[in-house]
Formats: sequence, structure tokens, C-alpha cells
Amino acid sequence: MSDPDAAQVLCRAVVAQLSARLPERDQLSVVCIGTDRSTGDSLGPLVGSQLSRHPLPGVRVWGTLDDPVHAANLRDVLARMQPELAQARAAVIAVDACLGRSESVGWISVKPGALRPGTGVNKDLPAVGDLHIMGVVNVGGFMEYFVLQNTRLSLVMRMADVIAEGLRLALQEWCSGREAAASGVNARRTGRL
Repeated sequence: MSDPDAAQVLCRAVVAQLSARLPERDQLSVVCIGTDRSTGDSLGPLVGSQLSRHPLPGVRVWGTLDDPVHAANLRDVLARMQPELAQARAAVIAVDACLGRSESVGWISVKPGALRPGTGVNKDLPAVGDLHIMGVVNVGGFMEYFVLQNTRLSLVMRMADVIAEGLRLALQEWCSGREAAASGVNARRTGRL
């Protein structure tokens, strides 16, 4: 979290994952998981709220401070998303907070595959995402609910800023690349190349 280039590093990691694993998608959905009722678990909704203030074409954000995606409604939200995802050939990026080792607090990771939300607090929830971003907000291993409630808000806010900015940059690049590819196809069709 102390790296001034953290958002750029995150952007490059997300772009690399999108390019390698999801190059042919028409739309992206970003599912920001968590609740504003727990400081540590508010990372996802904070990111979602920031992303929602800067909408991009072809990108849908689920999970904000005003309309969070959390353990109680995750299955319903995923069911509502399915028709849209299937129709638009959409990919999903999941964002969530997690607990980890003390030396990992403040770290943000971008990984391929689905995220299993709630595993740190022993909840059995459906997997989400084609790739995921996790922020280690506090130390896990004992009394996880209490730990999430007593997580430093300043850390969560700084992490949310980095994730939102890194994702915003990556999504802008993805949107630009998609538009350029569409322009190239249209130019070839009209013989302008």
C-alpha cells in the first residue's frame, strides 16, 4: 500500500489478465462484494461506489455503498446477472476484502478464476468471477467477525482508492482497445485500410 505506483501496477495486472484470459468479451461486469456495516468488509462497496461515479461503456458495476452485494443477497444478484451476462458475452471481475497474515495486510492481489467470498468467515457462498481482486484488510485466523469490525477505516479507504483507480485505468484501456478493434473491423469492411 505504500507504493505510489500501486494503481498503475494493479492496472497492468488487470489488463494482462483480461488480455490473456478474456480477450473476446463484449462486456465486463465488476462485482464488488461486501457490506458497509463492517469496516473491513466495506472494501468492495467502496470500490463499487467509486467506479459507479465514472461509468464506462460496456462496463456494469454491481455492489456499492447504497446497493451492496453481500452474503445475504449474493445468490439473488448472481441470478439477476445471468441473462445479461449470457446475452452480452460478459466477463466478471470480482472484488472483495479478505483476511490474511500480518505481513500481508495492505496487499492487493489480482488472480485468474473465481473468488470464493465468505471463506474467511466460514460462509458457503457461490464462486464469483472470471478473475478477482482481493485486498488483505486485516489479520485472519481468530475471531474473524470481530477482526473485520475492528479494521482500520483509513487502510480500507486507501486500498479502495488504489483498487478503484487501478480498475478504472484498466477498464478505460479495455474499452479503448475494444473500440479500436471495432474501428479496425469497420475500416476493413469499407476498404479504408
